Amino acid sequence: MKKNVLLFLFFIATLTINAQIAPNFYWIQFTDKNNSPYSVDIPEAFLSQRALERRARLGIVIDAYDLPVTPQYLEAVSNCGAEIVNPSKWLNGVSVRITDPAVLEAVNALDCVASIRECPNDPKAQEAKQHWMANELQSMETPRATYGFYGGGSTQISQIRGDYLHGNGYWGEGMVIAVLDGGFIGADIHPAFDNMREEGRLLGTRSFVAGHPSVYDQSAHGCSCLSTMAAYVPDTFVGTAPKASYYLLMTESGDYENIIEEYNWVSGAEYADSLGVDVCSTSLGYINFDMSQWNHPFEHFDGHTAPMTIGAEIAASRGMLCCIAAGNEGDSWDDSCTLGIPGDAEHVLTVGAVDASGNRTWFSSVGPTYDGRIKPDIMAMGGGTYVAGYGSYYNGDGTSFATPVLAGAVTCLWQANYMATVDEVCEAVRQCSSNAANPDNQHGYGIPNCENAFNTLHVEDTFVHQNELIKVYPNPSQGNVRIVMKEGYHAELSVCDPLGRQLKSYHFNGLNHYSFENFLNGLSNGIYFIKAESERGSQTLKLIIAR
Repeated sequence: MKKNVLLFLFFIATLTINAQIAPNFYWIQFTDKNNSPYSVDIPEAFLSQRALERRARLGIVIDAYDLPVTPQYLEAVSNCGAEIVNPSKWLNGVSVRITDPAVLEAVNALDCVASIRECPNDPKAQEAKQHWMANELQSMETPRATYGFYGGGSTQISQIRGDYLHGNGYWGEGMVIAVLDGGFIGADIHPAFDNMREEGRLLGTRSFVAGHPSVYDQSAHGCSCLSTMAAYVPDTFVGTAPKASYYLLMTESGDYENIIEEYNWVSGAEYADSLGVDVCSTSLGYINFDMSQWNHPFEHFDGHTAPMTIGAEIAASRGMLCCIAAGNEGDSWDDSCTLGIPGDAEHVLTVGAVDASGNRTWFSSVGPTYDGRIKPDIMAMGGGTYVAGYGSYYNGDGTSFATPVLAGAVTCLWQANYMATVDEVCEAVRQCSSNAANPDNQHGYGIPNCENAFNTLHVEDTFVHQNELIKVYPNPSQGNVRIVMKEGYHAELSVCDPLGRQLKSYHFNGLNHYSFENFLNGLSNGIYFIKAESERGSQTLKLIIAR
């Protein structure tokens, strides 16, 4: 049997030298999902009611990605003697641990196995992890008496106008956020989360890291990230989504920097999806690993190569909004990309860091992606961010903290516009940011204004159906816009961006519309408003361009 086995040379050498191999991780790629007991016609067997409701609301079809890995394949791998770690239905494979080369040989011989990827460990120091986490928690307690209701969180929430959402009654109620991180030490006892625990809004925890069954292990990093959203201690610290519900998922290991952690994350995101989570906040990212053969060169940052990036894109296609930390690698000497995977994913919000004054921090990672897209998408406060951890409150530095600050606000924004799609919410946030008119790879689209995004998403058609003047389709569009006017109608048309700036005016008589369509087809991705005015009335349509 001929297979693409990435570990072939290692495997042969091991067989000839030793009867045992190190307890390494391996990624087992399956050939298909044949002979599955699951069916897309009975999705309640593998998706929660909340997940099904989200798909129905957003018009998302259940497909083969949603089907779990074929159980017989997992059983076959296990019967060979491999230790199952995490299956992944989106990637159609399973991560395992193996210590015996005979087991490896037996797994490779299975008909259902397409390939095996070795993911070895190395006891070297964690340089990559130290870069990512560097200076993200500084022991500097901030005076809290002068900050008012939000306490130490006042600046970071007002900077993005998250307080406007709260002022209009949107605190995250009924929304569910998953935090995927490397440990949540203290989150089970810190007083910042008393309200969340007392109200039953900590919905569950799960570890996807082999050897660490509890999420309250390894690190307090996740606890601090969680606090920027979930904290609720008025006049001390209130987060950006203090009334949302939460799942705490541990996917990052503190013992090593191994590409298997990317597969852990995908399994964690799948789990969140199956539970019906709305928003995923991820303050993790990967560039280099302990074993250099798994490092990500620039060409991997194309939005569809790295395992974690593929998972993030599939998560978005399932209707989950993912907020991803850009990274803490700052600028490069040659102006190249310093993002961490999966910050290159296209349909996520990759978040960079600014300070309290709105200036980009020196450490905030930059784009572009390999295929030339602007990254990060947006910025939030990651310099001197107020966080909870180790039983106290601190200022922390890192895109790790900017990300959940933004994720909580976006959750409240989506709560206010629950029928909006992931793309609509993301585009509203981008287009209503401070740098939207001239986005770049240092600042992305800038600092979001959630008040403007709220008003953008709330714009509704100002006509009665029987007085409809024009139709624009498909909407959302990938750049193939068509426009139709009711027979006998004439109208003055105008196209505006979310900030109200007129981009084009046009006299439409129902015949000479091709140049107008060409203009619409030439618009860049974003949200636009087409207003039609005639003697018969007026109409405003919201057009989404999402290529």
